[in-house]
Amino acid sequence: MSEQPIIEMRGVTKIFGLDPQSALEAVRAGQTKAEALANSGHVVGLNDVSISVQRSEIFVVMGLSGSGKSTLIRHVNRLIDPTAGEIFVNGEDVLSMSREQLSEFRRTKVAMVFQKFGLLPHRSVLNNVAYGLEVRGVAKQDRLDLASQWIDTVGLSGYENSRPFELSGGQQQRVGLARALSMDTDILLMDEAFSALDPLIRSGMQDELLNLQQTLHKTILFITHDFDEAIRIGDKIAVLNDGVVVQTGSPGEIVLNPADDYVAEFVSDVNKARVIHVDSIMQRGEFEPCDVSVQAASRCEDVLPIFAEHEWVGVTDDDDKQIGRVTSKQVIAALARYTPASRS
Repeated sequence: MSEQPIIEMRGVTKIFGLDPQSALEAVRAGQTKAEALANSGHVVGLNDVSISVQRSEIFVVMGLSGSGKSTLIRHVNRLIDPTAGEIFVNGEDVLSMSREQLSEFRRTKVAMVFQKFGLLPHRSVLNNVAYGLEVRGVAKQDRLDLASQWIDTVGLSGYENSRPFELSGGQQQRVGLARALSMDTDILLMDEAFSALDPLIRSGMQDELLNLQQTLHKTILFITHDFDEAIRIGDKIAVLNDGVVVQTGSPGEIVLNPADDYVAEFVSDVNKARVIHVDSIMQRGEFEPCDVSVQAASRCEDVLPIFAEHEWVGVTDDDDKQIGRVTSKQVIAALARYTPASRS
C-alpha cells in the first residue's frame, strides 16, 4: 500500500474572469486557453491539474512564463480558490476549511518563500526571521532565540541587526529562507525563490537548500522556469504548458524520454551528466574495495573528476557498503547514448 501524498491536487482548474463557471464548461468540452481568451475573455490559469507530492520530496513545477506555475502553488495554501477540483494537504480537504481553520493551517502547516523575498524593510534581519513566530504568538525571547538559530543555519551570523537594504540579494533570500524554516512546518512552498538572484548566487542557494534538506527532510513544492535548476534539485518534476501538466517524472525520465516537443525543447541542451545517476550504469556485485567511492544516487557529473586519478570508482549504498563499481568508459558511453541526436 503506497503512502498517502502530503500534497495532492485532483483535477484542479482555475479560470480568471467574470463568469468562470460558464467558461469551465467550454474548457471541459475541449476549448484551449487561447480559444477561451478569444471567445469569452476568460484566462485559463490551470486546466485539470493533478499532482501528488510525497513526504520529504522536493517536487518541482516548471514551465515558461504564463504556464500557470505560480497559480498552482498559491492553491496549496488557498491564496487562490480553484474554479473546480480538489486539494488535500496531509489528507485534509483544504477547500472545506473555515476561515479560522485556514488561518491556523497557514500559521502551522505550511511556510512560503517568495521570489521577491517579502522582507519588511523597517525590521532587522533578526526580527524579519522572527516575524512568522510573532504572528503565531510565540513569546518574544523564544522567537528571537529560534530566529538566531536559523540565521546561523543559513550562514548569516553577524547580520542579525542589519536591515534588508544593507544585504545582497543572496543574503536577503537567505533571510526569507530562514524565516520560513523558523516556522518548523513540514511543508515549504517556494515560488521562484532563487530566480531573482545572479547565477552564481542562485547556484549557491540551490546547494544550501540541498544541504539543509539532507537533515531537515521537508516536503518542498518548488516553482521555477529554469530547467537546469529543476533537474538539479528536484526528486520529481511536473512540466506545465498553458496550465496543463504535460509530463511528470524524475529528472532522468523527463530528460531521456520527453513527452512532446515542448518538453524536448527544454531538455535539448541539458547537461546529461547532471541527470544520469551512477546506479543506472554501474557494475553491480562484489569487487575488491576501491580507493574512492560515491553513493549510488550520485550523478555522473559528481564522479567524472575522480577518474583523473582513479581507474575504478566504488559505488556504495546508504549504509556506505560497496555494492558495485563504475569506470570512466561506462560513464562516457552513457552520456554518448543519451544525446538528443540519439532520439529517433
